[in-house]
Amino acid sequence: MGAASPQAPAWLVYDGAPPEPDGGATVPGSDGGPQSGGGALPGGGALPGGGALPGGGALPGGVLMSGTRARTRAGLHEALAEALALPGWYGRNWDALADALADRLDAGPLTVVVADAADLLADEPSAQLGTLLDVLGAVAAGGHETLRVVLRDHPDRLSALRDRVAAVLGRRVGTPPSAG
Repeated sequence: MGAASPQAPAWLVYDGAPPEPDGGATVPGSDGGPQSGGGALPGGGALPGGGALPGGGALPGGVLMSGTRARTRAGLHEALAEALALPGWYGRNWDALADALADRLDAGPLTVVVADAADLLADEPSAQLGTLLDVLGAVAAGGHETLRVVLRDHPDRLSALRDRVAAVLGRRVGTPPSAG
């Protein structure tokens, strides 16, 4: 009898962005420059707050970040600091991320759309993705407002991304993050 694959938590959504006519979607800020708060989401919708979630619905407190820029833990912290305009005290570690996101949720709901999500922490051991999911899960469970994370990528890449996430969800999510 095989073990059932873990169910994705309610705060985590997958979105297969339709292929772009030129073969690639661009994310504001993916070239290393500043993100534009009014940029278009790959696959449709606009930021801030005016976009749409998979299956319809509003994008409350929506921000867009590039998974390509977040292939490493350092890149992830930089991409999040930029996309979320995190405060100067943000220490670019897991505990500081949990604190900064909790503070941000005090101001209202937050939706983080990760474009090219299959690249998210791809150059790190899988435990780093697990820790990120732990942090996000703990913040989502304890926040005064709603946190939603949309993992958006080309439909051809979503299966591998789901498998990576399922592998770490089977071991952890909701446990307190370790320092680092």
